[in-house]
Amino acid sequence: MVARLFQRITAGRILPSDPTLTPDTRPSEFLIQFEAFHLSHTRIKHFPIDISSPPSNETPIESDEPKRCHACFRPRSLCFCELIPKVANQTDVLIMQHRRERSHPFNTARIVGQSLQKCRVMVAYNHELAERFATMPLSEGVGLLYPGDNAKLLSDLSPDERPKQLVVIDGTWHHAKTLFRDIPRLQTLPRYRLAPSQPGRYRIRREPNEHALSTLEATVAALSAIEPTTPGFDRLLDVFDRMIADQIGHAKSNWRLNENRRRGSANVPRVLTEDLSKIVVAYGEQERGNTDDAATADPHSPAPLFWNAVRMGAGEFFRCAIQSESLTDESFMRRLRLTPEELQPLVTVDEFRERWRTFVRPDDRVATFHRSTSKLLEDIGADFSPSIVLKSINLNPQTKESDPRTPTILSDQTSNSRPLRRLAWAVRFVEELVQRSAN
Repeated sequence: MVARLFQRITAGRILPSDPTLTPDTRPSEFLIQFEAFHLSHTRIKHFPIDISSPPSNETPIESDEPKRCHACFRPRSLCFCELIPKVANQTDVLIMQHRRERSHPFNTARIVGQSLQKCRVMVAYNHELAERFATMPLSEGVGLLYPGDNAKLLSDLSPDERPKQLVVIDGTWHHAKTLFRDIPRLQTLPRYRLAPSQPGRYRIRREPNEHALSTLEATVAALSAIEPTTPGFDRLLDVFDRMIADQIGHAKSNWRLNENRRRGSANVPRVLTEDLSKIVVAYGEQERGNTDDAATADPHSPAPLFWNAVRMGAGEFFRCAIQSESLTDESFMRRLRLTPEELQPLVTVDEFRERWRTFVRPDDRVATFHRSTSKLLEDIGADFSPSIVLKSINLNPQTKESDPRTPTILSDQTSNSRPLRRLAWAVRFVEELVQRSAN
């Protein structure tokens, strides 16, 4: 009898509330849940059993297999896990992964972790990684793959000089810098570098320059220099190339045609091509992030501690330093390269807000390169004018952030501080936008 009831229930003909059933023949909720569990685990496509609402005329939704591989985080149609070769490397590899890379579908550290026989990937918040790494036993010949003035070129080393264990940082260049900054033990390790002879192959993620390498490419290049006789590195690169080609081909085949969009349109806001005296380009530094335990960390949003801006066309310059405990952090201040003169006078957040209100006009547009910069104003209630995020504009700039040239509009400013250099980059970006729009 129970079997017949299950047949009728799973066929969608009756529900537990069916008045034709007697107390003796009404199936229990346990039996219904058990049958649903059994069916879902035997991959039998079935109608869902509703135990709380009356029958519906809607077409039941059939169960589906997961559409994404949980190993490579790629769509199942683009999964390449079975193609990843197993490489019997001799050098222990430890990858310190920034937490934002963990679920990124184009992350390459996961591929390295699946391929290398001796590889471990650690991912957590920066302060958690610092705590775990501080007590982790390391090889006597450990080294960090990270560029720097004192970093040794791996290809120049003799076999005895090569590292026996390699620590690799995985993340964007900004993430890598924060990991190196926030994990003190990394700063004590011998550093090694690469000298790529050709541009990186990673065409589906933006890199800071053409010779920047993905984590996979960098790890393979390093291991090839450390253990040149180990087979399999070339096959790992072949899989990497195939993954990139498949993704690019998939993107093209699934592109939704928009006839109203101009091919190559840079989506430049009209205001940038009109009255430049209404454009204020700005850059601000925020307080140093809290690296304490998350349970005890101050939950407030970081406030700006230094702000500089310039009005395009008119050349009016704004600079203000805001009181903050971060200004007493010598290591942090060395990175900003702010002189004592630039930090005077120090004002409170309220005083900064009023000074900024006086500088900007109601019909101005405040242009910042990153959204996070304009958010600094929002968090303290100083967003008095609409903002423009320059990074969202579809333009591959010819001038690079490292370009030492000072825009004419900032020629009176002689500082070598990070805030002024990044403001100069944003100004050059706007100037290039205006020039291209005029052509």
